Amino acid sequence: MYAWTVQTYLRLREAGFHCQLTHRLPEEGVVLFHANAVRGETIQPGPRRLLICLKAEATLCPQAQLHVVQNPSEISEWLGCYFIPHWPQPGLLPRLSERRERFETVAFLGHRNSLAIELMEPGWPQQLKQRHLNWLPVINTNAWDKHQYIDTRWNDYQHVDVIVAVRRFCERRPGYRSKPATKLYNAWLAGVPAILGQELAYRAEGRPGVDYLEANSMNEVLACLDKLQQDVVFRKRLVKKGQLRSIHYTPEVITQRWQQFLTQVAIPAYHTWCSRSRWQHQVQSAQAKLLNYCDRTARRLSL
Repeated sequence: MYAWTVQTYLRLREAGFHCQLTHRLPEEGVVLFHANAVRGETIQPGPRRLLICLKAEATLCPQAQLHVVQNPSEISEWLGCYFIPHWPQPGLLPRLSERRERFETVAFLGHRNSLAIELMEPGWPQQLKQRHLNWLPVINTNAWDKHQYIDTRWNDYQHVDVIVAVRRFCERRPGYRSKPATKLYNAWLAGVPAILGQELAYRAEGRPGVDYLEANSMNEVLACLDKLQQDVVFRKRLVKKGQLRSIHYTPEVITQRWQQFLTQVAIPAYHTWCSRSRWQHQVQSAQAKLLNYCDRTARRLSL
C-alpha cells in the first residue's frame, strides 16, 4: 500500500503540488488512503472531509465518496471510480543494450499468487532447457502486510530477454477486473517482450500480437517463446511497439494524471460535498454502503 500512498505523495511533492503525508485523519480536506490501511478501522467522511480510497483489488469502500482504480474496466463516474495507472516499478533497470539479439533468459518478477501452477512445476524449466533457455523466477510469497522477506529484485530487467506472467490457464474470457497492467508496462519500459495471460487490463492498455503476446495454455506459451526465439525481426518489432506505448506510463506522465484528477475531479467534488446538507451526506453514505454490499455480493457470485 505504500507504493500507492507514499510514492504518490513523493511524486506530487516533487512536482510542486501542495499535499501532506499524515498518519492522522484530518478534520477537513481531501483525504486519500489505501484500502488496506483501513482494514479493521472505522473512518467516516466529515462535513468538510472528502475520502478517496485507493481501491487496489479491494471492494468498494463504504466510507469513501470517490475511488481511484487501477484497471480501466472499473471506470464508473456513477460509482465515483476513476482510473489512474499504477506506478511502474521504482528504480526500474532496463534490459542491457549489449545483450542485442541474445534470447536466453525467461523471467517472472512478481508474487507467487500471480503465476500459474503449471509454471511452478519442475517440468517447466526442463521444457525451457530443451530450447536452450533459462528460467529466472523472482517470486515473493509474503502477505500484503509483511515486507521483511521481500525479494527486492523486481526492478532488475538487465539480463532478462522475455517476461512470462500468466496467472491461470484455460480462462474462458479475459478476467481479473481489479488487477492492474503493471507487468505489461514494466516490460515496455524495460525494453523486454512480454507473454501474458488473458486479462482485462492488458487488453485495455495493450494490443495482443502487436505490443505483447497472449497465451492461454502451456502450449501457447511455448509457441510464443518459439516465435520470439526464431523470428528476431518480429521480436524487435514487438519491443519497439511496446517502447512507443511506454511513454504513457512513465512516472512523469502518471504524476500529471494525478494532478489532473485532483484538480479537475477531487477538489470540485470536495466543494460540492461541503455545500451539501447533513441529510444529503447521510443519503450518500447510505448509498455507498449499499454499493459496497452489492460489490461484495457480485464478487462472491463470480467465484
